[in-house]
Amino acid sequence: MAQARLKETQAKENIFFYRLMQALAKIWKAPWQVKASVLVMGLGQICYGQIIKGLIYLACLAGLIWYFVTTGAADFIGFFTLGTQQEDLWLGIPGDNSMNMLILGIFAIVIGLFGILLWITNMKDCLFTAEEVKAGRKPRSFRETLRHMADDKFHVTALTLPMVGVTIFSVLPIVFMILIAFTNLGGDVVYPKLADWSFDAWSKLLNVDKLSGTFGKILSWNVLWAISTTLINFLGGLGLALLLNKPNVKGKKIWRAFPILAYAIPGFISMLGFKFMFSQSGPINSMLTSAGHDAIFFLTNDASAKWWARGIGLFVNAWIAIPSLMLMMTGYLGNINTDMYEAAELDGASKFQQFRKITLPFVIFSTTPVLIGQFVGNFNNFGIFFFMRSGVISNYGDYFLASDTDLLINWLYNLSVDNNYYSVGAAISLIIFMITSTVSLAVYVRSNAYKQEDTYQ
Repeated sequence: MAQARLKETQAKENIFFYRLMQALAKIWKAPWQVKASVLVMGLGQICYGQIIKGLIYLACLAGLIWYFVTTGAADFIGFFTLGTQQEDLWLGIPGDNSMNMLILGIFAIVIGLFGILLWITNMKDCLFTAEEVKAGRKPRSFRETLRHMADDKFHVTALTLPMVGVTIFSVLPIVFMILIAFTNLGGDVVYPKLADWSFDAWSKLLNVDKLSGTFGKILSWNVLWAISTTLINFLGGLGLALLLNKPNVKGKKIWRAFPILAYAIPGFISMLGFKFMFSQSGPINSMLTSAGHDAIFFLTNDASAKWWARGIGLFVNAWIAIPSLMLMMTGYLGNINTDMYEAAELDGASKFQQFRKITLPFVIFSTTPVLIGQFVGNFNNFGIFFFMRSGVISNYGDYFLASDTDLLINWLYNLSVDNNYYSVGAAISLIIFMITSTVSLAVYVRSNAYKQEDTYQ
């Protein structure tokens, strides 16, 4: 297997170098206008009489040169150094901000990549024009170029602006977060102190006793939480849908309305409501004390409250999530061919066998992508324990800036937002991404929803 992958990689590299050499040979044999466009963007188009297009390329080149001469080159260098001069307020010496330099450095790299892409499109356009002239045809006018972009290349034109938006607002923050994980930014190293590229965050997570111990405990609880909540919500939604799908159930609309009401109420209101119910002076404890029992501290930072709080979190999450799954399962159950049940009854299959062989496989097949989304959402469920136990820090068990119910996303928030441990928080974010993406992809690729897509169609 390893040898096959190595051969495949080598074949791809050979194809890449072959195409690169082919492109360079094509440019070498091309007319002088193409070579001029290689040296100066837009010059070849101007020489072919495509004045407006050539001036646009020249304006882009001028803008790139101006940017890199004024700030871009310094930002690019700052990306690698993360600053060389520390601010000194006493002496009035201005200093570098490592975080700003990292952000501006990433932006400079993106602008540089955009410039390379623009340069390649400029060469391809000039080569195309040279071939058109060689074939005895006139170079495209600017109006014809616009018409070509609106018709033949409409997909490229339409996707350019969304791709730019995704790059700026989605890709760049993710890249910034990943890179922060490989610096020592945070803790004592905050502005005006300068940061460095470092594996400090990873060594702390793996080697520092209090941090590594907290990470191991929270990660194990996070995995247990994600699996448990996904399973409970799936079984609860399917159970309610099966119950309300029975023909002998009277008043289905009324019974179905109760879960829908729970779903219609905003989630944070439900969380705050349950927090009040299970608080030290809430109605649950009032009823217990009225009945002669001692009050139970469900959501405090005591060791005795650990599993009470976790169990309440599972219940609240089920209360919020099961109604939507019930509605979805009801739709899936209505799409099952009833002839299969009739055939199964004729063969002597029991109700449980019909459920196991017909209903459950169909529902799992239909809901696999949804369940994967549920798992990822539950793994990153910030709200449940933030609203129910906000401000609670466990004073036992060597938890570092965390409670025994915190998930990784909650601990990340405590570390980075409240306590400035930026690099450690970024490392945790990267771990969360690797876990959720790997599990999601592995489960989906091995599921019948991927392997046997046409089975239930």
